[in-house]
Amino acid sequence: MTIVLTPYWSNGVQKLKMAPQPPPKPKQGLAPPVLDNDIHIVRCLAQLRSKEAAIEKYIYLSALKNENPDMFYKLCLDNMAEFTPIIYTPVVGEACQKWSHIYRRPEGMYISIKDKGKIGAVLKNWPKLDDARIAVVTDGSRILGLGDLGVNGMGISVGKLSLYVAGAGIRPHSTVPICLDFGTNTQKYLDDPLYMGLRQRRIGDEEMTEFMDEFMHEMSAAFPKLLIQFEDFSTDHAFMWLERFRNKYPLFNDDIQGTGAVVLSGFFNAAQLSSEASGKPLSSHRILFFGAGSAGVGVAMQLMSFFTLQGLSEDEARERIWLVDSQGLVFDARGPMAEHKKYFSRKDYAGAPIKDLLDIIDYVQPTALLGLSTISNAFHAGVIQAMAALNPRPIIFPLSNPVKLSECSFQDAVIHTNGQVLFASGSPFPEMEWNGKMLYPGQGNNMYIFPGLGLGAILARATSVTDSMVEASSLGLAKSLTADERSVDLLYPRVERIREIGAFIAKEVIRAAQKAGVDRSTDLRSMSDEELLAFVSSKMWTPML
Repeated sequence: MTIVLTPYWSNGVQKLKMAPQPPPKPKQGLAPPVLDNDIHIVRCLAQLRSKEAAIEKYIYLSALKNENPDMFYKLCLDNMAEFTPIIYTPVVGEACQKWSHIYRRPEGMYISIKDKGKIGAVLKNWPKLDDARIAVVTDGSRILGLGDLGVNGMGISVGKLSLYVAGAGIRPHSTVPICLDFGTNTQKYLDDPLYMGLRQRRIGDEEMTEFMDEFMHEMSAAFPKLLIQFEDFSTDHAFMWLERFRNKYPLFNDDIQGTGAVVLSGFFNAAQLSSEASGKPLSSHRILFFGAGSAGVGVAMQLMSFFTLQGLSEDEARERIWLVDSQGLVFDARGPMAEHKKYFSRKDYAGAPIKDLLDIIDYVQPTALLGLSTISNAFHAGVIQAMAALNPRPIIFPLSNPVKLSECSFQDAVIHTNGQVLFASGSPFPEMEWNGKMLYPGQGNNMYIFPGLGLGAILARATSVTDSMVEASSLGLAKSLTADERSVDLLYPRVERIREIGAFIAKEVIRAAQKAGVDRSTDLRSMSDEELLAFVSSKMWTPML
């Protein structure tokens, strides 16, 4: 065997390491006489496509990833549009709901409230401590729009990390899926004999806070080079843990920050097309949010950047955003409300509560309607038509996941706006032809953001993930559209370019970390943009067959 050594720099010293090698072939007699990798790729795809049920495809790909990760990621990168809905939303939602029933083998770390006081010892059981670079952590309390799934939420950590590998080239053995088990308040899981979590109701905030303080401290001790992504915590805890830990450890919350970043990117491109059609300035947009949970408010906070970049002050930017929750329009005179809603609560309205969405649209006169409510068909024909009556090219983003909880479909949005809608959803919808023209739905999928954001933070060795780094990931995505993609009014680049996009976003994130002074890889500061992009690309793992 020829061993290739490649040079690299560490703390100003050049060292050598062995270049990645393809996995060894089975010894003679342990494989069929003719086992060709190119043919095996075709065979694996045929096996996948022979399965009719989406959950069976998910189970097959999970087994393939475990047995042959190089083959799994090779197929994934070559067939991103086909694989993404299976390994991530929407199929991962079904997989999570059935996690205790389809469980095959250990994957990831489960840490329960029973481990409190000895979390460090549990973490040290991870077999590849020194290799760990990225962990996705959930407590299963609010998986997608499916509610409290308890330890069944592990599927979301596993799925997200598969996309870190596919989208940003994080090495598979550097990923750590983690599910925290605080119990579950979903009775059907407590009654399910196959459920694999603690059979108890969720613990209270005081005990949970003590656990999280210990968990985060022990994580930083066991995995000193680790970036943490919080995922699908309940709304109150999502904000609580982000604010409590973001300045102590390198971490971000994908529901609050990642969702906001990907929507901001799509909104930039949609707003430009909408303003071209209306002749109104970008600063005049008015955004109505239907849904005021952690994702909704997180997106609203991120979209503040859109207006401040147009020259508006923070107060002026806030005045361009309205929230709607289960009680209708959010305004101060309505009475007590959750803390996270107060920032956007309207001070310029003191009338009777407005609960009907059509009435709210009539009052607000929005140019953009964003849904993060997980209420299926909330944007019915009347709502879509009302938006079309106000705007020559209305912006309608039904962002709830999975598909069955989306506020409207792409087909309905196209039909009821006569093909003029600027559309992005959280889950995938098929393209459609309208008046002889092919129209393509945007998918405001966090997978465009978090792989590049994570890779950039890891390579910069950031001490924290700043708001400017998140904003840089969003603007990087917005700028990544090709001329061909812009010519057909795409709001997001084609998913087949995910590696190229991830590298560009990572470069932008590293630059933002440098400006914020949170980077520890200071040797990257002297690189030109071209050199830095090449460096990022060189660090991306590629499957070898």
